[in-house]
Amino acid sequence: MTEKNLKEGIKAPAFKLPDADGNAVSLADYKGKWLVLYFYPKDNTSGCTTEALDFTASLPQFRELNAEVVGISPDSCKSHQKFISNHSLAVRLLSDESKEVLQKYGVWQKKQMYGKEYFGVVRSTFLIDPDGKIKKIWEKVKVAGHIEEVMTTLRGFIEKNS
Repeated sequence: MTEKNLKEGIKAPAFKLPDADGNAVSLADYKGKWLVLYFYPKDNTSGCTTEALDFTASLPQFRELNAEVVGISPDSCKSHQKFISNHSLAVRLLSDESKEVLQKYGVWQKKQMYGKEYFGVVRSTFLIDPDGKIKKIWEKVKVAGHIEEVMTTLRGFIEKNS
């Protein structure tokens, strides 16, 4: 059900999904820029809200580094609209209700809670370079300190290439 063959250094899987306003957004839209693509389980839950707020607060610094931040979850566009409105979010959120992109990126996995098994999103972040290649993958992300780690890694790649 998931593709576990995604590795750093390979082309990121193409996608085309609607944002909160229903506009189609694709990986190709970010050619020539760095892309921080993060996958999260659910709008308006504590960890996901903290992560979205942290990315929103850091957006100016990411943009100074020619990077955009995009979040993807299985929530609907309408749910994303409420989430953005409730928390004044500036990050672009994409809806993958079919879970096709979640599966392409290997983040739709079997999970366990209170002894019950179910499928859900494993919080993950992919750093994609301006040529569309995966430079770094973070799996099973813990929200605290994550944005700083992504920023430091991005800066490191940029310095190495300049």
